[in-house]
Order: sequence, then structure tokens, then C-alpha cells
Amino acid sequence: MAKKYISRDEALLRMQRYCAYQDRCHQEARRKLLDLGIYGDDLEEIMAQLVEDQFLDEERFARAFARGKFQIKSWGRIKILQELKARQISAYCQRKALEEIDEEAYRERLDQYLRSKFTEGKDGLSDFEQQQKAAQFALRRGFEPELVWETLRQIFRKD
Repeated sequence: MAKKYISRDEALLRMQRYCAYQDRCHQEARRKLLDLGIYGDDLEEIMAQLVEDQFLDEERFARAFARGKFQIKSWGRIKILQELKARQISAYCQRKALEEIDEEAYRERLDQYLRSKFTEGKDGLSDFEQQQKAAQFALRRGFEPELVWETLRQIFRKD
């Protein structure tokens, strides 16, 4: 089935609704315009209009993304940065996004994760094996290795 041609104005209106629904990065907006069959100068003009009208704001997107992924999915900084890089977000906006993560809450979340792995996995594993299992879990979630091992040492000193 052939794609129906849509006008530049119709594409702009659709993109405004698309971006108003939730914050989008430039890459997502560009991909959506290409899916709508908008190319070349029209695409660039629509992108510029969206930025000018503040429907697209890279820094706002990055901050909301980092906040959401930490609070809802409990991702660590490394995983958040990898995802922002994959979305071609600038280094400046990446730094601003990480400012959204409260250091105390970040360390508490890591501590909770590591402690939960100890209570789950007492199935005849040695302390060393439990530490390895907990550390691998936290590293997969995107937490920094130095912070993971520091937190593990603190947990084992307290217990």
C-alpha cells in the first residue's frame, strides 16, 4: 500500500501533537518525520519550527529521561548515559541530566538492591559468591563498579 502524501502544515501539526504528548529527543522526532514521508528542506524546517516553539528541547528531554529511568526503572548512571548517547544527546545535556539524580537517593537505591540480593540468594552460596552475584546485578543495572564494591564492603562490615 502506497503512503499517502501529507502536507508540510499537516506534518507540523502531527509533530506538535507527537512532541506535546511526551518529551522527545531530536532523533525520535526526525525518525517520525521520515516515517510520515517528510524529507529534505521540509524536514529541517519542521524540526527548526519545533525547536523554536519549544516542542523539542534536548536538555528538557535528557533531564526527564534521567529522572524517569532512575526513579521508575532504577537504572544507574552508566546505563542512563549509554541510552542518552544512543539517542545522540549532547555531552552538555548528558551532564545536566545526571544532575537530576540525587546522590543520597542514588546510594540508598544501590544499597537496597545489594541487600535484597543477599536476602534472596542464601542457597548454599558462600559470602564471596553472594557478593559476586549482587555486584553483577548492580553492574547490569548501570551502577558504577567502584560504588558497588564500596557499598558491598560497607554492608559486610555492618552485618
